[in-house]
Amino acid sequence: MMKTFPGRFALCASILFLSCKKDSSSGGNPPPTPPTDTVVTEVINPQIDPSLASTIGIFMNDWKAKTFTAPTYKDTTIVTSNPSTVTVDFANVITKISPSIFGNNANSWMTGIVSQPALMTHLSNLKTNIVRFPGGSISDIYFWNAPINKFPADAPATLVDASGKSAASGYWTGQNQDDWTISVDKYYQLLQQTGSQGIITVNYGYARYGTSNNPVAAAAHMAADWVRYDNGRTKYWEIGNESYGDWEAGYRIDQTTNKDGQPLLNTGYLYGQHFKVFADSMRKAAQEIGKTIYIGAVVMEAAPASYMGDTQKNWNSGVMGNTGTAADYYIVHNYFTPYNTNSTAKAIMDSASSVTSNMMNYITSNMTSNGVATKPVALTEWNIFSQGSQQAVSNINGLHALILLNEAIKNKYAMTSRWDLANGWSNGDDHGLFNIGDEPGANKWDPRPSFYYMYYFQKLLGDRMISAGNSNSNILTYASSFTSGQMSVTIVNKSTSVQEIQITTKNFKKGDRYYWYSLEGGSDNGEFSRKVYVNGNGSSGVSGGPANYNTLQSYSSTTANGIKVKVPARGAVVMVVEAK
Repeated sequence: MMKTFPGRFALCASILFLSCKKDSSSGGNPPPTPPTDTVVTEVINPQIDPSLASTIGIFMNDWKAKTFTAPTYKDTTIVTSNPSTVTVDFANVITKISPSIFGNNANSWMTGIVSQPALMTHLSNLKTNIVRFPGGSISDIYFWNAPINKFPADAPATLVDASGKSAASGYWTGQNQDDWTISVDKYYQLLQQTGSQGIITVNYGYARYGTSNNPVAAAAHMAADWVRYDNGRTKYWEIGNESYGDWEAGYRIDQTTNKDGQPLLNTGYLYGQHFKVFADSMRKAAQEIGKTIYIGAVVMEAAPASYMGDTQKNWNSGVMGNTGTAADYYIVHNYFTPYNTNSTAKAIMDSASSVTSNMMNYITSNMTSNGVATKPVALTEWNIFSQGSQQAVSNINGLHALILLNEAIKNKYAMTSRWDLANGWSNGDDHGLFNIGDEPGANKWDPRPSFYYMYYFQKLLGDRMISAGNSNSNILTYASSFTSGQMSVTIVNKSTSVQEIQITTKNFKKGDRYYWYSLEGGSDNGEFSRKVYVNGNGSSGVSGGPANYNTLQSYSSTTANGIKVKVPARGAVVMVVEAK
């Protein structure tokens, strides 16, 4: 009897079948195996958050995940002929984005603010997140708890200026209720009504020019009393404003009225010693009321120029060497372009990226060289010093703001606060984000171009910065992601011609649509247009942008034929791409 084994019969039958089957086209040979459809599955790497940068640190405590909600849109078809490619890697997370990156400076002469409905609407729309107060050099002559024209007995009637001459003190008070100024209580109302946090700069100058037996203790006590009164409404505090500068009250003092043996000129070493007295008093006050506060120390943002004196040349080493662990973070200010120069548009835009990175590198290297742990870095004043062509109120300054904010995130700053919400026209050399009422032909509180760039950037920004790159030297590209899955892309065109762009992605499954806003200047005032057009919509006045900016439809297109945009000359596009 013949034995059969499992499977052998099937094998023999297959051989028999193949040997009998003929194909006229193959000369009797078996036909070729038909092709098999191959399904290639794209590998999508997940996002992995990097470790929190020490230069951000405590400022990330309030971070929240963001969910994107699609805006109303106008269906738009983009046709490009030879676009440059921007590549975004969704999985490559550079950093979570600090919620304090969008701050602004209020000041004490821009009305009571909360009494100005138009301004308050703009601030609420902007979602500035953090507002610094009481404003620049005023901080060092500011008595927060004093009624109008009633100052402490140990605050001298005159102060010594940079040249050594005596001049009227010009003190400011926090309890002045006149509506041309903002009181301390109105400041707290401003924060509450706009959903913002505060950063308060206490009066350090008083520790230098005060005439009591112990002016440092008197000034620190006044600061601690403010902490008690604040009662936890403010987490971030600064001690002094640009205390290394000869323009600052207390930099030079009248030694004949000083009773604790302080030197004529301030030094980083002295400020560091005084800082510890302030910090100790303020933290004890916070502990008494069961609150936590964070206190920043003032440092210089760049290497001192050759013409500067010993105060500036030794400032950072003195501060860092003497504050030690007492400082929670370091404070820098920068106005990016050379002082009072008629800078070109290119120079202004270039400064936003180069200076931002150079400044961070300088401060972190100072921390290392002075043997202190890396701490958060807060850029609590920024703008441009350019003047002569109305640069400060121009579309170009809007692009500068957009680049700077992206570079600050990329370089892992803890916070930034733009100087300032309103200032003075000064023939266009006005740092104000809004017209305070003195710009010819413009309505009071009309936003300047910078406002629009900041508004739309924040509106479409995610909660993590991710990697983006391109090979086109005319453009700068940045990207972010939402925890809800979408991808945001910002493209800045520094050139004088339209740039066609196609966006490719890695580790991202695009959805059906993308949305964008296109911003550009007008044809007025040469390369420093005072206007900004958003998706073709502009101002009916002499400057600014569309009045309906907060309801303006975005452009939108399907992703079926790729993600393509045209970025206007000396303009920008901010967009969000849906995810599967």
